[in-house]
Amino acid sequence: MISVKHIVLFTAITGNLLGAVMPVTVQAANSEKKVLYWSAPMDPNFRSDKPGKSPMGMDLVPVYATEDDGSDVSISPVIEEDLGVRTQIAMRKTLWRNINTVGYIDFNEAKVSHIHLRTTGWIENLTVKSEGDRVKKGERLFDLYSPELVNAQQELVTALSSGNKGLIRASKERLIALGISKNQIRTLVKNRKVKQRISVYASQDGVVSDFPVREGMYIKPSMKVMTLADLSTVWLEANVFERQLEWVKVGQKTEVQLSYIPGKIWQGKVKFIYPTLDPVTRTLKVRMQFDNPDELLKPNMYANVRIYAKPEKNVIAIPLEALIRTGHDERVIIALGDGKFKARHVKSGIESGNEVEILSGVNVGDKVVTSAQFLIDSEASVRASITRMTPVEKKLNNKNTPATSSSKAQVIKAKGVIKAIDSQAGKLTIHHEAIPELSWPSMTMDFNVMKNIKLDTFHSGEKVSFKLMKMGDDYMISALHQVGAMAMSADKIKAQGADQ
Repeated sequence: MISVKHIVLFTAITGNLLGAVMPVTVQAANSEKKVLYWSAPMDPNFRSDKPGKSPMGMDLVPVYATEDDGSDVSISPVIEEDLGVRTQIAMRKTLWRNINTVGYIDFNEAKVSHIHLRTTGWIENLTVKSEGDRVKKGERLFDLYSPELVNAQQELVTALSSGNKGLIRASKERLIALGISKNQIRTLVKNRKVKQRISVYASQDGVVSDFPVREGMYIKPSMKVMTLADLSTVWLEANVFERQLEWVKVGQKTEVQLSYIPGKIWQGKVKFIYPTLDPVTRTLKVRMQFDNPDELLKPNMYANVRIYAKPEKNVIAIPLEALIRTGHDERVIIALGDGKFKARHVKSGIESGNEVEILSGVNVGDKVVTSAQFLIDSEASVRASITRMTPVEKKLNNKNTPATSSSKAQVIKAKGVIKAIDSQAGKLTIHHEAIPELSWPSMTMDFNVMKNIKLDTFHSGEKVSFKLMKMGDDYMISALHQVGAMAMSADKIKAQGADQ
């Protein structure tokens, strides 16, 4: 027998809630519920054709045909217009796998040289005054007084006077080993005058990027005198998230923008992909190289980077804003026409700008809803948002008065150790202790975290206490604290989502 049930939708127009709104009629399926399959409570991807236990030791729950397909929702055209429902047609097109990330300008390590001495001595007549000074190749940097170098020159002069070719060759090789250039040796052989001070010259053009010494200092071979860096070309190192690694290849085109020169775009290519991930940020470094004749690109500058990865051709695409996501589920709302809408499960693919690929669940020509905030709650999971469109079990006492519920969401306390952090997706992997309230044994699980919790203050391996709040069929972390941490101020507690 077909039963008729009602939902009353309230909408906010210019910030004010409308009063009583005409009811929306929802028609439930007229057939008896049929079990499609049995699913694990904490892993919807695990399915079985019969009752039993999940891999976590929990009872499997049935999924009915009506739960999987959903019910059609009919909305009055007047209310639809007031809510500003917008739709867009799913189309086939080519999507680019664009990676938008950030990076930092750095020296080209192939054009950096370090000045070291091979003997002890004192620095005199220093021409470089401070870090940032420019030098030219062959320009004198400083003079060095070294008793060892004076003795080595005297040995060569003595050998030349004796005419012993073996001794002359050995004396020259010793001077080369001590860092004396061949030109300086030729000058010594020609005039046979021992110099008390040996000049040290720049090996390349560039700027002084590191300058730890000063006039008159005593220097040892282990000490660095200065570093010279050529800025005619620079490196840019960007961070790519682990889930995007498959997209990045050497030779792909890149665009770089800097905030201090709005509108200017540097074109480049991916030159090198580093072999290891950062264990903390779970990102991989990608290197690009840019010509820098005007030296507009300066080391340590912050840059916005876009990498143009391989395009995906002939895919079904919809606006990204139409996709409703939680940790275990993805849905879109399909407009059926005549004020009717249906919630449909989908599987998404790559994202490109404001569009997303749909692998299954949407066909070409389907109208997807791109602005229907009355169907979802920004704090709720997808399943909870869809529940707002399903039949209400309690009938309305009055057609102009909505049935309300004041039940408060259950909050469950737990403790565990953080195993991994994904700040961008708002997720934590925690090995938690047993939670008796949920009949969960001690295990490692992924949790979604509410947006007002700052994950950058936590790190992997840290012991934490946390609170779980049921949002639809999922449990989200609503509060997170470091175990043993000092008491925080009320403002900080509020900022980290404590005491919801």
